[in-house]
Amino acid sequence: MSQFPTEMRVPATLASLQTLLEFVTSCAERRGVGQARIREIELVMEELLVNIFNYAYPERPGDVEVACRLDNTGGLVVEIADEGIPFNTLNQKDPDREAGIDERTVGGLGIFFVKRLIRDIRYRREGGRDILTLTVDPAPAPP
Repeated sequence: MSQFPTEMRVPATLASLQTLLEFVTSCAERRGVGQARIREIELVMEELLVNIFNYAYPERPGDVEVACRLDNTGGLVVEIADEGIPFNTLNQKDPDREAGIDERTVGGLGIFFVKRLIRDIRYRREGGRDILTLTVDPAPAPP
């Protein structure tokens, strides 16, 4: 992957979503990831990026950076970083999927699916930045 761009920094706005999705899709395709898995990766990226766009910079504009690389097992690693307000999305409780529709709270379902589709997802706050690191297996997630 070294002959291709491995990172991209753009404004953290909805207008940047398609550019970032195409960037990550390109990284996954170069890794040989199949189309079914790429669609899952795109869903995950859309969920995480839209959350950053909507909540990371409530009082000022900011950027988001996405980087792709391979790990030592051949998995695709995608890092998403922003300099917005600190927020560990992984600390959110999974939604109660057994609750009736009137008893459910708004939010949380997207992150629940992210956790199910990604082999490993980690959060850290470093140098004033939120960094989510996703390790993605090339094969689709099991049902």
